[in-house]
Amino acid sequence: MIGPRQALRLFRINWVLLRNGLDEVILATHLLRPLRWLIYLTPWYWLRGELPPYPARVRQTLEDLGPIFVKFGQILSTRRDLLPDDLAVELAKLQDRVPPFGGDQARVLIERAWGCPIEDVLDQFDPEPLASASIAQVHTGRLKDGREVVVKVLRPGIDRVIRQDLGLMYTVAQLAERYWADGRRLRPVEVVREYEKTIYDELDLQREAANASQLRRNWQGSEMLYIPEVFWDWTRSNVMVMERIYGIPVSNVEEIKAQGVSMKQLGERGVEIFFTQVFRDNFFHADMHPGNIFVEPSGRYISIDFGIVGSLTTEDQRYLAENLLAFFERDYRRVAELHVESGWVPPGTRVDEFESAIRTVSEPIFEKPLAEISFGHFLVRLFQTARRFNMEIQPQLVLLEKTLLNIEGLGRQLYPELDLWTTAKPYMERWMKERVGVSGLAERTKRNVLSIADQTPELPLMAYRILSSYDRRLRLAESSHEINAERARQARTNGNAIRAIGGATVFVCGTLVLLLGPGHWLQEGVGAALVALCYLSGIWLFASATRRA
Repeated sequence: MIGPRQALRLFRINWVLLRNGLDEVILATHLLRPLRWLIYLTPWYWLRGELPPYPARVRQTLEDLGPIFVKFGQILSTRRDLLPDDLAVELAKLQDRVPPFGGDQARVLIERAWGCPIEDVLDQFDPEPLASASIAQVHTGRLKDGREVVVKVLRPGIDRVIRQDLGLMYTVAQLAERYWADGRRLRPVEVVREYEKTIYDELDLQREAANASQLRRNWQGSEMLYIPEVFWDWTRSNVMVMERIYGIPVSNVEEIKAQGVSMKQLGERGVEIFFTQVFRDNFFHADMHPGNIFVEPSGRYISIDFGIVGSLTTEDQRYLAENLLAFFERDYRRVAELHVESGWVPPGTRVDEFESAIRTVSEPIFEKPLAEISFGHFLVRLFQTARRFNMEIQPQLVLLEKTLLNIEGLGRQLYPELDLWTTAKPYMERWMKERVGVSGLAERTKRNVLSIADQTPELPLMAYRILSSYDRRLRLAESSHEINAERARQARTNGNAIRAIGGATVFVCGTLVLLLGPGHWLQEGVGAALVALCYLSGIWLFASATRRA
């Protein structure tokens, strides 16, 4: 049921759609479809001039609707398996152009979270935000020990705004799924549900801080990637304090070149960082767009904003690596088999048909020069093909696809000749050798032996517990058998007693009839027959009770 506030919001959405030339979205609904012809009678339809391309109109509409819809469009742009390419590319251009909220208001929120004045923690706090986005904004400061930090604080009332807009998104998605021709195929309700999980994860800054700490541990001392330090003493669910970093925005290619950084090395490092996070650490930064990445003059990357991270199961890691290597070798049969074995497609899928579909997607790509092949877009095509075979795209694979597209786009922006295939293949082969080769087998055996050795002193106690448990179950089974036998005997005894009582009752009834019944009954034989029946029944019941005893 739509409330008054949602109804007003829905009215504004329709107005923005009309203003941006997306009236066909409104008029495509079931209720308004018969009235589509009325649009041609309105003056503004003929006077609005030439419209931009459809994807640009969608992007502009989301920007006009506000930051939560912008964030939704950004996440939607990662669903290349659902969207047309031109629309996905346009949505990827969405930027959080959100006016900041006041520095005084930020101070109040921070002090409320800390439970003390800012001056007790920071020697210096800049009320002017360094950056402002849809969910939070960032201020700079300096701790008492002189270390420079950034303080990230959630927007006031943002959870209420998100709840309202999410409720409206669900309503629109349900209407689209019901009345829009492509609604069932694009699964708008499912997309909104994924967005809901992502957006609520980003509302917990302690979760983001934990992600940052894990990544920092994984890359401690690395010459390729630096993760800023989190200051946990002053981090709360709505406030996070992190080391301030200085670097060149990765999108500023000319300034990076001016520092003498090798662009080829920088591009290849980005690829290696991605595959290391996915396969060595199984914990990857899944929001690596240019706004979150900086470069030091030494050529080391600096990463920020860790609200979205991803991980794979051990099985997904292995199957993904085998898939990629099989693609490198053009072994499409093995790719199809791996999809079935991993459970990514239903077990009844015909491997030969799936192999043929994969070959159709892959062969045109391999005919191009390596430098022109987009690894990320190839993965998108693969997922689109797999959907035809009822493959349910898992969230971790969507994050992986999105991150790979970001990394590849970033790498080619830095070094246009970057060949991601050639860069990735040696790494994948090395990882597979470490996992399934002799060294991997030795490492797993060593780990298992150490685990077994650690448990060896407990083996006698474990054996005693197992034997004791078995003995208790055996005794319980015997006891249960005896109880059941006793219940059967008791049931027979009760039955015999009932039959004996019944027999006695019948005998008494026959005797009463014989002694007290009217004389003419006996003379006519009716009473005699009744008495005989009672006595015979009584004899049978007594005999039955005696036989079953």
